[in-house]
Amino acid sequence: MEENSKILTFQREIGFIQDKEKQEFVREALALLPDYFFTIPASSTGKYHPSYALGEGGLVRHTKAAVIIFYDVANLEMFHVTPEERDLGIVALILHDGLKNGIEQNTYTITKHPVLISNYLRENFPSFPFINEVCSYIETHMGQWNTDYKTQEEVLEKPSTKMQKLVHLADYLASRKYLELNFNTGY
Repeated sequence: MEENSKILTFQREIGFIQDKEKQEFVREALALLPDYFFTIPASSTGKYHPSYALGEGGLVRHTKAAVIIFYDVANLEMFHVTPEERDLGIVALILHDGLKNGIEQNTYTITKHPVLISNYLRENFPSFPFINEVCSYIETHMGQWNTDYKTQEEVLEKPSTKMQKLVHLADYLASRKYLELNFNTGY
């Protein structure tokens, strides 16, 4: 898949980001994601995501849903989210599942994919001043689902800050089967 196509896939979501440096960071990071990210379903088994997130391109639709949910929630005055915090949350959500099935595509989700993508971003973009904050949101986006399904060992941190919790909430709501997003209305 061409770099430009990867970026254009998320053009609307990138437009929600006010800061130009953060927009550029997302464009560069999207260009580095493996092609499979743009084609696989959000859930390989179909058990954990609504119908819009299944099938070809389902992970992209799940990601878009998480971003729009976050954007709406972050704009509620009761959460007191600053424009910079909102930008960083959007950046994190656009990239949060970027290596969901590993660097090389595996059949199933890699349990530690939040750490995998964070390490990948830190390695490729060490000079971006907000990299650690964005990565902390990504690393905790799984919330209470932080254990390895085989060993039952906790392998991921749970969200503890307001922004980590809001990013997790958006991802969580985007994965609920009872919530369907109508992509034909331009959400």
